[in-house]
Amino acid sequence: MEDWLKASGAVGLEDLELVDFPVTGRGARALRRFKQGERILTIPGDCLWTVEHAYAEPLHGPVLRSTQPPLSVEDTLAIHILFVRSRESGYDRGSLDMMAHEQLKQRIEDDYRGLVMRVLGLHPDLFPLDKFTIADYKWALCSFWSRAMDFALPDGKSLRVLAPFADMLNHSPEVMQCHAYDPLSRSLSVLAGKDYEVGDQVSIFYGSIPNNRLLRLYGFVMPENPNDSYDLVLSTHPMAPFYEQKQKLWALAGLDSISTISLTLTDPLPKHVLQYLRIQRLDESDLAAIALRKLDTSEKISDSKEIEILRFIVESIGSLLDSFEIRLGKLQEQLAEGVYPLGGNAWAAAHVSLGEQRVLRLARKRAEELLAAVRSGNGIERPLSLPLH
Repeated sequence: MEDWLKASGAVGLEDLELVDFPVTGRGARALRRFKQGERILTIPGDCLWTVEHAYAEPLHGPVLRSTQPPLSVEDTLAIHILFVRSRESGYDRGSLDMMAHEQLKQRIEDDYRGLVMRVLGLHPDLFPLDKFTIADYKWALCSFWSRAMDFALPDGKSLRVLAPFADMLNHSPEVMQCHAYDPLSRSLSVLAGKDYEVGDQVSIFYGSIPNNRLLRLYGFVMPENPNDSYDLVLSTHPMAPFYEQKQKLWALAGLDSISTISLTLTDPLPKHVLQYLRIQRLDESDLAAIALRKLDTSEKISDSKEIEILRFIVESIGSLLDSFEIRLGKLQEQLAEGVYPLGGNAWAAAHVSLGEQRVLRLARKRAEELLAAVRSGNGIERPLSLPLH
């Protein structure tokens, strides 16, 4: 790959080498010193994989271009990746462990069935189903999710690219944004986000990403990650009383009958959690008052209902915490004692669990504080965030 990139005009490959690091896994190591802001690597536009690149391919490009409605960026590039792999050898499908989330698995299976109906099954000469299986599709999506880079263009549009070699650089929160796309030359460059010595790992900034997503999509975690979160799923059965009226109120609040709300260390109990549950528990008289604009679900409906909601949150979060196989205190002891091999799967999973339990504990504590305030008669909501201690 490196010889092909050099022949295509890539700059800086001679100053980097790919090695396995103990925590983040395979990444790029500096072979010389770099000063902050110095250009490290440039990948020319002809080497970048984009939707336009896939459309321009003479064999399968016309099929991808003509599919209506258009395929998503991820499906277009997933098919492109699989097409290239089906024509070449030496590709390793790798692990699918990151696909463990049940909702994500279901969505992928549904999307795959749609692709078979709309594209793959209609062109078996281009896309033989024995080389475009659901397992192959998952592998391609994992490759895309773990390696794609996103850029905002001057015209307001966004661009998602796969950049050979540059996609091997791992994430570090210390360097912030240090990779850029030049729309004039259509090239991608990586700048030094800090000073590097010979032998240092060269990193880029993926964004403010929690450990559960880092592990699922990229295969590593960051200890003491300040962006750790817990995705709380709230749902209501369609047969629940006044479901249609409530669905409209959820939509007005930017929610849905099934809403996933991210709890974080800095905002462990977002207002949307309370608003969702307030709407869920509205009765006929409440809905009538809302129709007359006498009630606002962004505020408590009544002390009694707010107490009911907050008690439900406290109890539900308690049940979630009880469901963790190893509790927070024990995990902290095990990590401090080196029970899990550094950088291994068990070590990474322990850090994910640690972060999620910290967030849930803060969420429960916040709900308990609000509950105590309502019970004491001082039900004024304070800002729904907690300082980090």
